[in-house]
Amino acid sequence: MTDIARIRNLAIVAHIDHGKTTLIDSVFKATRTFRENQEVAERLMDNNVLERERGITIRSKHCTVSWNDYLINIIDTPGHADFSGEVERVLSMVDSVLLLVDANEGPMPQTRYVLMRALKLGLRPIVIVNKVDRPNARVDYALNKTFDLFIELGATDEQAHFPVLYGSGLDGWMVNDLDKDQRSGLDPLFQTIIDEVPAPDVDQDGDFLMQVSSLDWNDYIGQIGCGRVLRGRLKKGEEFTRMVTKLNNPTSPDQGWSFEKSSKVKGVHMWITRGLTRVETDEISAGDIVWLAGPPEISIGDTFSKNEAPSEALKPLEIEEPTLSMFFLVNNGPFSGQEGTAIMLRQLKERLERELRVNVALRMEDIGRADGVKVSGRGELHLAILIEEMRREGLEFCISRPEVITHVDDDGNVSEPMEQVIIDVPEEYQGIIIEKLAKRKGELTSVENAGTNTIRMEFEIPTRGLIGYRTEFLTDTRGLGIMASRFIGYKLWCGDIVSRSRGSVISIETGPATAYALESLQERTVIFIEPTEKVFTGQIIGENARNMDMSCNPTKRKQLTNHRASNKDIGIKLDVPRKMTLEQAMEWIRDDELVEVTPKSIRIRKTVLDFDERKRGEKKRSALDESSHAERTRPSA
Repeated sequence: MTDIARIRNLAIVAHIDHGKTTLIDSVFKATRTFRENQEVAERLMDNNVLERERGITIRSKHCTVSWNDYLINIIDTPGHADFSGEVERVLSMVDSVLLLVDANEGPMPQTRYVLMRALKLGLRPIVIVNKVDRPNARVDYALNKTFDLFIELGATDEQAHFPVLYGSGLDGWMVNDLDKDQRSGLDPLFQTIIDEVPAPDVDQDGDFLMQVSSLDWNDYIGQIGCGRVLRGRLKKGEEFTRMVTKLNNPTSPDQGWSFEKSSKVKGVHMWITRGLTRVETDEISAGDIVWLAGPPEISIGDTFSKNEAPSEALKPLEIEEPTLSMFFLVNNGPFSGQEGTAIMLRQLKERLERELRVNVALRMEDIGRADGVKVSGRGELHLAILIEEMRREGLEFCISRPEVITHVDDDGNVSEPMEQVIIDVPEEYQGIIIEKLAKRKGELTSVENAGTNTIRMEFEIPTRGLIGYRTEFLTDTRGLGIMASRFIGYKLWCGDIVSRSRGSVISIETGPATAYALESLQERTVIFIEPTEKVFTGQIIGENARNMDMSCNPTKRKQLTNHRASNKDIGIKLDVPRKMTLEQAMEWIRDDELVEVTPKSIRIRKTVLDFDERKRGEKKRSALDESSHAERTRPSA
């Protein structure tokens, strides 16, 4: 058992792509966590397939390294704003944070968010200016902007007097002085952690006390809770009390919290982390970050205590509410079950309930629909990752267009989520960016010349104004622009936003598409499919050049006669179809359209597949709109 004075608990936080996971790879090498002849993959902490494919961290992970007889617990956190829920929880387990800042970009939206949370908890960060060896590095600019951010967020004098390190996480070196120190190894980093991060302020001799900050699930063991032991010790098989608390108003944590219930449970399995491996132990003690299984139910913020008194219960952890929602629906299309497992509503709910056990930023709501449920998350990527995981498990289902979650106050005023957007683009593209975001109710708040012919612009824009814009942004900037955003709160409804100015091209037949039909369609549309690809009635096969839907028959064949031989099709030239990714399809669809997700395909379709039924529905909606308008404008008696 390690002495408390030689334990250090910290988290690595930063904006996406600022080098957190890469730095941990270098930490493993410097501390010789693995054998010299052991094969170790890059970005070792990103052990999920989707994390490796996308190059991002999705879920926070815990590792432990040893240096000079000190035990350093490090938590790698996600850098994308959609997974901020992971950051909020783990900061309650640590005594300090390593704040990584890119030497070129400086502080970005997620940098502000994670720093705000760390300062609010009273933590004193260690700032690392990373990637200083890059040709375009602006070390002084990045450091000065970081200091300004500390002051802006209300840091105390002690927090604002933060230690600074410079280095390259990729090459594995850190220095205290960029001009004088030798650029070799990570010893300056470890020494700074030992000197600046306080040992856990805990009591080993008191009654056992712990709060759950993270969750995991095992099909054989059940729910597993992770947290730091705040007081005392607990042996395997010993009895303790699980206490459940809740915030009185999740949207306003300042309104207080209350004790709900308690129950007697036992610790059946207990683990500590060494390197990346969980090691089962017979006893856990104050100061260490541990995993514990035994209670049949575990929730984020639960208090585990040897003392049964309700006064022992700790304040529940604050987790920001979701901002986007969409419907997950049973696939009722004609191709259902051909490429994967067609699931019923009961199976869809079971899969989502399994996700809710570990994904605490997710919400599922059964609103009484016979074909689906409403799922809410922190953003488009948060929901897209869940959808991608489900389709890789072989499931088939449909999803609707994301919509923002609004709040209505006592006076009937509607508020919607707002985001701060920071965009770095070459100067020649700033005009089109300002024009497009202004149409989406975006407000330009600042412009800064970032150097090297690059402009940095900051906007405040409704979250719904960004739905469908990211793909358009890459097209407008020829892939040279960088856009990052973060949720900043709720403001009054900004009015209607027209996000898509072009209609859909809809198939009226089922069968394989032909090159003969697609050649004539591509003259006035953008095609999403290839020849011989099977389509069905109601499937959207392209984007119309006009702002109206167009029905077509992509399966039409050329009539073959003595004068029209089949080999004449050899001369047909087709454009490369636009293949939609899952995120692009989610952004592109309208309210009356769905994305059909299967293990092999991403298809876009109308909610109502039959052409005649859609027409009848449109007539009914038009009649209702006219009736309601006449009712509103009728003069009073």
